[in-house]
Amino acid sequence: MKTGIHPALEQINRVVLGKERQVRLAIACLLARGHLLIEDVPGVGKTTLAHTLARTLGLDFHRIQFTSDLLPADILGVAVYQRETGGFTFHPGPIFAQVILADEINRASPKAQSALLEAMEERQVSVEGETRPCPSRSSSSPRKTRPSR
Repeated sequence: MKTGIHPALEQINRVVLGKERQVRLAIACLLARGHLLIEDVPGVGKTTLAHTLARTLGLDFHRIQFTSDLLPADILGVAVYQRETGGFTFHPGPIFAQVILADEINRASPKAQSALLEAMEERQVSVEGETRPCPSRSSSSPRKTRPSR
């Protein structure tokens, strides 16, 4: 009888073929609440691995393609004015997923890179003067907290 993480490993290894060691390391990284850097040549399944991990474990997944014109708001999200209510509604960006594939980070501006690095290091982001925690593996909604200073 297989228990624990073994069913997830089997499921992922049915999709990502020939990468059992890498799959185990990726799951270990997720369980440790760490960050995973995958470097390899194009076309070997890096995106497939990230997406399959998220889907198998029931986690939210977003991919961020870093480009020279990417803005921090493209990563973090924005507050949009609602004429009907006369207030602002926050629309979270892709950083509020539980699994994020950040592709070609080196191509982005320092400000866009900083937005990602703040989320990675502090597990929170500052948007529109408010600090919002990034979701953990067990939650997925960005919550409003105290204003940042």
